[in-house]
Amino acid sequence: MISSNDFRPGVSIVLDGSVWRVLEFLHVKPGKGSAFVRTKLKNVQSGSVMEKTFRAGETVPQATLEKSTMQHTYKEGDEFVFMDMETYEEGRLTRAQIGDRVKYLKEGMEAEVIKWGDQVLGVELPKSVVLEIIQTDPGLKGDTATGGSKPATLETGAVVMVPLFISQGERIKVDTQEDKYISRE
Repeated sequence: MISSNDFRPGVSIVLDGSVWRVLEFLHVKPGKGSAFVRTKLKNVQSGSVMEKTFRAGETVPQATLEKSTMQHTYKEGDEFVFMDMETYEEGRLTRAQIGDRVKYLKEGMEAEVIKWGDQVLGVELPKSVVLEIIQTDPGLKGDTATGGSKPATLETGAVVMVPLFISQGERIKVDTQEDKYISRE
């Protein structure tokens, strides 16, 4: 159990049978009446956001989330097969469980799988990945780093905007959180 006085951004709690993560909180102590904590919560499973007010000192169950390092070994149909790096057990995850970052997932890549009990809540990929460009318009003489950008399709199927001087076949580093080009490799 955790007190509403101990809420901080990133704390996970259980409400109505699902896991919610605290995004924002504000401890309010009005001149008249008792204090309360106003929070903005995000449902970890569905992604919906709600605002909820708790009495100061009210306790709620804290969600204990487990992170385990797993390696994506291969894709079978619509499922992605992951191997636990400690126990070598295989687990299968769907595209919905992994989330929209699946576009950067490559065979052999390690990721953090977040679980609540036996339920998979999500997958955290590394902050940046190095991928090869399989299709982009050719660069022209005179293209500069500050000149503009063009779309490039990566080996995993993701499309990111890259500078004009980048060409097909090059390997680039991509920020997986912001879907941005970082640098050439």
